[in-house]
Amino acid sequence: IEKVLESLRIDDNVLRQIMQLLEREIDAGLSPATHPTADVKMFPTYVRNTADGSESGQVLALDLGGTNFRVLLVDLKPPSDPGLTSKIFVIPQSIMLGEGANLFRHLADCLLDFMNREKLNKPGVRYPLGFTFSFPCKQEGLASARLSSWTKGFTCSGVVNEDVVKLLQTAIDEKGINVQCVALVNDTVGTLMACAYKDPYTEIGLILGTGTNACYVEKLDRVGTWDGDYNEPKQVIINMEWGAFGNNSRLNHIRTKYDEEVDLSSVNPGKQIFEKMISGMYMGEIVRLIIIDLMQLDLLFIGHREGYADYSTPLFTRGGFYTKYVSTVEIDEGIGFSNTRRVLEDIGIRNPTYDDCAIVQHICKNVSRRAARLAGAGLAVLINRINKPKVTVGVDGSVYRYHPRFGRNMEKCMQVLVNKNIKFALKLADDGSGIGAALTFQLSVSDDGSGKGAGLIAVVAERYLKRISQWNDNNQKRTR
Repeated sequence: IEKVLESLRIDDNVLRQIMQLLEREIDAGLSPATHPTADVKMFPTYVRNTADGSESGQVLALDLGGTNFRVLLVDLKPPSDPGLTSKIFVIPQSIMLGEGANLFRHLADCLLDFMNREKLNKPGVRYPLGFTFSFPCKQEGLASARLSSWTKGFTCSGVVNEDVVKLLQTAIDEKGINVQCVALVNDTVGTLMACAYKDPYTEIGLILGTGTNACYVEKLDRVGTWDGDYNEPKQVIINMEWGAFGNNSRLNHIRTKYDEEVDLSSVNPGKQIFEKMISGMYMGEIVRLIIIDLMQLDLLFIGHREGYADYSTPLFTRGGFYTKYVSTVEIDEGIGFSNTRRVLEDIGIRNPTYDDCAIVQHICKNVSRRAARLAGAGLAVLINRINKPKVTVGVDGSVYRYHPRFGRNMEKCMQVLVNKNIKFALKLADDGSGIGAALTFQLSVSDDGSGKGAGLIAVVAERYLKRISQWNDNNQKRTR
């Protein structure tokens, strides 16, 4: 069993090699010469300012990332935490597969419904809106982005290569809604922004859920692909799209046969290699493949093989071992293994022995620990690159939130890999005090990261646009 699991173990020296590889990929993504062929795309988001906790007022956010989407009202009243009102709406399949104009009309209809419900249609008030749009986009400005391709079951016609903010604003204006979309962001940037509102040291946003991605604040003089102005602040948030790290075979030396099988049976073979070793969409499948391998080697469920010959059970079905099962199994402590037994029964294993349960838990721990260490190494690259005395990482996503050890395993390896000159503390959303003094960076769980963050970005964007407008007015007065 240990021989099988040994392939999942990555020591600190190998993690340091991976960090050097990621650093090179970051530079390739930021350079205009190598950006077109780079795997880690390092897209400038055009978000230059982060929230500082002084923002106030009511702003709207629209969060579209799948078959459901949310409309949110973010009420900023410093120094209190932001108030949040939201409603989830469904996108019917007929709209997901139909004309793009109908999708954006549907979003505008739902926005209007929400505003009527919350009595927000006040004469003379034009609300800023932040749009979280979690599909691949080439951003061309803070409120301008062209859709690269649809994912997640959407095939709306007439949207690919079009500016999705313009399409949304057109639909909003057609309905006579007094709302201006001032920023488009993805969920990592939203998470960074939501954490920055509470913590001024926030420099990084990280998503660890179904997928994984990160963004961070980069100095403009390092961004060769930057095509905007160089006014203050001389920085921009970079959307890394780090899930694609390794697409060029750079991570082949740490990939196992299970990773290769997961990749080959996925909808996008050869793509998102780093993501497939870390995120929730694939972690459970890696565990399932290892369980089957150990069964075939007569190392698991020994003496019960004939009872497990039903190949229609979830154990023998791709995706049948959910990633939530990994968390459930690892929560088990002591000799009862009540959670693990329940999970095994759910996937078609009857009357597992104590040894069976212990082995399955051991597999889960090894798979999730590897994922956490890889994510931790990626964060260490960014923290060392930023190289400020104190850095906060805003984290969101189901894997980080609900897995019992993921955060702890990330922290352990980051303590070794983050430069010692960076002073830090670990701050979790609900319990920030205990372990704080020991670390030199801060991880804080984002509270409704992408939605609230989009609202905050809308406020910051509006504030920035007003400042630019005032600067232009002052310049015109001087020239007169």
